Amino acid sequence: MTTRRQSWGSKIGIILAVAGSAVGLGNFLRFPVQAAQNGGGAFMIPYFIALMIVGIPLMWIEWTAGRYGGGFGHGTAPGIFHTMTQKNRFIKYFGVIGIFGPLVIFIYYTYIESWLLGFTILSLTSKYSQAIAAGEIGKFFSDYLSVNSVLSPAYIFFIITFIINFIIIYLGVKSGIEKVAKFAMPLLLILGIILVIRVLTLGTPDPAKPAWSITNGLGFLWNPDFAALKNPRVWLAAAGQVFFTLSVGIGVILTYASYLKEEDDVVLSGLTASATNEFAEIILGGSLIIPAAFAFFGPDEIVKIATSGTFSLGFITMPVILSKVPMATIFAFVWFLLLFLAGVTSSISLLQTPIAFLEDEFNMPRKKSVTITGIVSFVLTQPAIFFLANGVVDELDFWGGTFALVLFGTIEAVLFSWVFGIDKAWDEVHKGAQMEIPGFYKFIIKYITPTFLIAILIGWFIKDGWPVIIMQNVPEANKTYILATRLGLLALFFILAVLVKIAWRKRKSRT
Repeated sequence: MTTRRQSWGSKIGIILAVAGSAVGLGNFLRFPVQAAQNGGGAFMIPYFIALMIVGIPLMWIEWTAGRYGGGFGHGTAPGIFHTMTQKNRFIKYFGVIGIFGPLVIFIYYTYIESWLLGFTILSLTSKYSQAIAAGEIGKFFSDYLSVNSVLSPAYIFFIITFIINFIIIYLGVKSGIEKVAKFAMPLLLILGIILVIRVLTLGTPDPAKPAWSITNGLGFLWNPDFAALKNPRVWLAAAGQVFFTLSVGIGVILTYASYLKEEDDVVLSGLTASATNEFAEIILGGSLIIPAAFAFFGPDEIVKIATSGTFSLGFITMPVILSKVPMATIFAFVWFLLLFLAGVTSSISLLQTPIAFLEDEFNMPRKKSVTITGIVSFVLTQPAIFFLANGVVDELDFWGGTFALVLFGTIEAVLFSWVFGIDKAWDEVHKGAQMEIPGFYKFIIKYITPTFLIAILIGWFIKDGWPVIIMQNVPEANKTYILATRLGLLALFFILAVLVKIAWRKRKSRT
């Protein structure tokens, strides 16, 4: 008996779900920091170039490949790659990366997401207000992360967040993911707009320091330093930001698109989802933390703030800023709720990929596939929680959230254009399309996108990869934990590859 595959209930549902997968902490925290550190407004030149020749093409590739594979009953990369290259029985194993990445990211992402839920609630308490007033929000955050037992507040909020994710995913694509996306995404954008309006109307908070203004803060972020364009790292940073912000190279868009019908438009839907993400990143993310921090702390301190890290910006800098405005408690609540909603819409997309693999390739009922994924992911999440201080989360982020993404995106681009074939791919992209992609994109998708991705992979490996691989900057006390994490990741990848082999052996026995 073959289980009937699920489908989306509406076009807006899939658009908001994919946009929700893409919109996350990187839009509101990582993007403004990358721009501020890499030439300000000049950063947007390589950013938009990378968007046009890597981001959008890879987005169309994933939407098209996902829809194509879904027509053959596959919702994850191994099956989708197999349908695109049936003459080669080994390419499906490259697709293991498209299950490995989402699962590894979920292992640590759901814990970080739980911090946001925790601070959404805690922002309404007197302890939070007292910590802000005493200038001890950094200590408050540090104490929160000190998980000593399952009764610690951070662990309790993790359990609640974990349950929320699995309730949504248990309800399915249409009744769970789509309904949440239709509610959470508009609310997220509304909350973002409210915060941006509040920040932009701050003017000059301290009349004694007229240069410390929101206008000058926007200038710090957006005024171009064209000399920075001579630095290859700026181009690499811009390409990396585009790559990660659109949620491409992970495998989740493949899964979401697999639930489309054959004639559903992937050209316009993909562009709409991407535009929603870019609005959240450029307009909202670029108008919040950096301009506000400049207005309150000035040009000297802003450089330190811009390099203080994602968590410091989100849980320390922004709360301090918001504490200085009227109705501080409400705005702090809005800030953390905004980030939590962005986290949930991303994490459920990560979950759907391994669940779809069990459903499609093992013909497993939804309830059973969700239960198995829940048990496995819960166990795997524990080291990220209890050994956070030992660098486990950073290690998981490197292999699952950085290396796997870049490598998988490169494989997708080459496979789509050169193995599947650009002419066949071009026809497949335009099935049911309400608009035609400009012809020059055929050349870009076949030649420019793969070449650029390979260059990113090599450049990134030289810049960041090798030092991490050899544990160059890992404290001696943490090396045992890092090594154990790597062995665990290797075991996970091997198990997934074996499951792919078993799944195809079962398919052969059924045919």
